Amino acid sequence: MDVSFLEPVFAASGPFATVCADVTHTTENADTELDLRVRAVAEKLTEQGAPEPVVEALRTRLLEGNDGGEAGTLKGRALVVAADGSVVLDQALADAPTREIAEWGAHPDLLPVLRQLPGRIPHIVVLADRTGADITYMGMPGQVDEQETVKGDTFQIRKFQGGGWAHHRYQHNAENKWIHNAEEVATQISSMVRRLSPKFVLVAGDVRARQILTDRASDLWSDLIVSMDEGGRAAGADREPVDRRMAELVAEHEAREVAQALEQIEAAAAHGLSVTGTERVVEALRKGQVETLVLADDPGDDKLLVGNGPAELGVNQHDMDALGVHGEVVPADRALLAAAVAGAAGVVIVPRSAMPDEVPVAAVLRYTDASTDSGS
Repeated sequence: MDVSFLEPVFAASGPFATVCADVTHTTENADTELDLRVRAVAEKLTEQGAPEPVVEALRTRLLEGNDGGEAGTLKGRALVVAADGSVVLDQALADAPTREIAEWGAHPDLLPVLRQLPGRIPHIVVLADRTGADITYMGMPGQVDEQETVKGDTFQIRKFQGGGWAHHRYQHNAENKWIHNAEEVATQISSMVRRLSPKFVLVAGDVRARQILTDRASDLWSDLIVSMDEGGRAAGADREPVDRRMAELVAEHEAREVAQALEQIEAAAAHGLSVTGTERVVEALRKGQVETLVLADDPGDDKLLVGNGPAELGVNQHDMDALGVHGEVVPADRALLAAAVAGAAGVVIVPRSAMPDEVPVAAVLRYTDASTDSGS
């Protein structure tokens, strides 16, 4: 996962308030329920010593659901607010959080946030009919989602059901318009794929429209197509089957990403280009060698020492003495994630049980040198 969207968090001054909150807004008493949940979050932060400007910034953002708009459609929301009251992270979650968080501390608790982000797999959803399509791109966190509507020619768009001399002409005209409209949609999708590099293109809607469209897919995205029979573009059409299939595909791709990261660690080890275990990963992060940081979803209670910047890492005071800096004790997952962001490394989160020897962290390296300890 590209975690560059976290840069504003680590550029800000702490302490930080980290919140993962249930902001579901679908019941008759939704306004009251959300108000109570937000009040509970605010009270927890105040008890931990968060100043009023920080608490008020969070309260204002979380209560946006009571004003309607897009915020009212969210189920879960993650926020990080810096000490000066500035909101440095505001992300929708895939669902109501499995574990709600309301923490005021020296360092933001971002691992639970990353585990629950939607759209970690960029993709395109197309709702097609014979007049055009609604095309939605859902990107990585920090990217702006896009929505395009292609409105094709609708004159004589339906095939003529009667007989007589005009029958074949009307049939031919309608088919040509369907094809022309599908070509416009295909061109728009190609443009989006070229710019945005989605992992899949989910196509739903009218059967004939889907067939014509997918037949005209360019080489850029023909292999990315997943077609489904349910879902449509008409007003009032049920979007739930499309959303469900989209979520299934995202989960499949995320599982594949985890498997590929683990395979990459093993394959790279043969060339000395991967390391496992906290000490070796810390050393690689200090030297800017890490291409991809692989973190266990359960980091445990391990701590690291951090100096004046995120790359000044150590597992003990001896490391910090060698760097000539004083070390602050920081939870290991938070220190490792901050160093990964500073070093422009990607991050993959995997189950602890899937990690090699169940270590808490591993890394794929950009390069190796004579001092790199691969553990072999």
